Amino acid sequence: MKTYNIIKLLSILLLLSSCTNGFEELNRNPNDPEETHPQLLLTNICWSVFSENSKSALYASRMLVQSDGENSEQFYKWTRGSFSYYSTMRNVTKMKEEAEKQSLAGYVALAHFFRAHCFFNLALTFGDVPYEEALQGESSALYTPRYDTQEEVLKGVIQELEMAENMLASEVNAIDGDIIFGGKPASWRKAVNAYRLKVLMTLSAKAETSHAQWKNVFATVAAQPLMESVDESAQLVFLDQQGNRYPRFNDSDFGSGMYMDSTFVQRMVDRKDARLITFVTQTKEAQDAGKALDDFTGYEGGDPTAPYNTVNAKAVAGKISKPNARFYAHPTNEPLVLIGYAEQELILAEAVVRGWIAGDAKNHYENGVKASFKFYETYATDYAHYLNTAAAEQYLQGDLVTLSNELTTEQKLNRIMMQRYIASYFQGGWTAYFQNLRTGYPGFMIPDGRALPYRWMYPQAEYTNNPDNVEAAINRQFGQQETTTDKTWWLK
Repeated sequence: MKTYNIIKLLSILLLLSSCTNGFEELNRNPNDPEETHPQLLLTNICWSVFSENSKSALYASRMLVQSDGENSEQFYKWTRGSFSYYSTMRNVTKMKEEAEKQSLAGYVALAHFFRAHCFFNLALTFGDVPYEEALQGESSALYTPRYDTQEEVLKGVIQELEMAENMLASEVNAIDGDIIFGGKPASWRKAVNAYRLKVLMTLSAKAETSHAQWKNVFATVAAQPLMESVDESAQLVFLDQQGNRYPRFNDSDFGSGMYMDSTFVQRMVDRKDARLITFVTQTKEAQDAGKALDDFTGYEGGDPTAPYNTVNAKAVAGKISKPNARFYAHPTNEPLVLIGYAEQELILAEAVVRGWIAGDAKNHYENGVKASFKFYETYATDYAHYLNTAAAEQYLQGDLVTLSNELTTEQKLNRIMMQRYIASYFQGGWTAYFQNLRTGYPGFMIPDGRALPYRWMYPQAEYTNNPDNVEAAINRQFGQQETTTDKTWWLK
């Protein structure tokens, strides 16, 4: 009898236990899982970051002009910028948290890389921005973060890139959800190192003075694994599938008032640069005359400082080139490159010229130019025969292109920056503009009565939602009022 009672009691306890577990299972919200694999977030982050493709940057960087209205970027009349990178970083923060829970170092490394990329661009765009206290609204209810100085943010960017590289150096597991390198940590490591070089060189004005140790850091990074060919570039390849197509596919803006900037076209015409054929169309006048595609007299642009109706009159007369139709007519077009082998090699060429590292500047420079030609030979297939190895070799012998020993340091820097500039057409976001601010090359025409902006003003929402901190940042940097023509720390 006692034995029966004990068994019965145990049965009741087991039943209660199973019911409790069952109720817990039933009460879990399947749309709010306690643990999410970070690969689900990584794919979206890669797409968001790599598919950035700003037409505004092309107007500001003297590549495009508008003929049916006044474009604020073309005439350097912009005012406030966007904090949209913080929205991207909410997913990055979540990916990092989930990866740390599951001890997935590869995802943590990439979180540091994406944070570095976003904060790097935020700092160059605005100056001081929230960094240490940013993105803590969900974890600690901190909704009004203080602004760190631009110097502090950029130091943090360099440190986070180093952390990412160190983690990737010892990572052996594939990183699932990676649509850039197919999960290969070694490929990401090379890209992170190339990006480190980019950040460090962007701060060259400071590295020559108060932060001379950054030159030593650059040399250390340059000795780490780097990309060895254009095939190793960090780029997003598009597919002819819904939601996976090139961002400018079927973009109606191309059919209206978008034309080419005369300064950009002329620079390529002067150099007989065959990449121009893949970038722009011949003028209607040249097409009607039956000129060959490699006849550089068939390409022309509009004055970026002239009123838009003047440009329109020239367009109506058939004397201005437009962007090549492939940018809006082809669903896959070309990959978007976040950091590529061509840019890496040109950065290394600059470093040699500046005396930051030993090496052969001409070799790095020619590697970069050849890689750019190879990229367009591969993806602008209708024009491949204009961009083969022989064409690149011939181009490098041109009087305005070759990097000979007879050139001065400034002449060499000018040519290196010109090649970075040309290769940034519909690539690289605002990089070309920022590099022009840093070096003065290639130089941009400025409309009468205007000044070249050095930054964007803070979003209006910051004045509403975080007024004390944004005002403190403005007072610290500029006094009582901010403008777009105020220089920030990295340019002083």
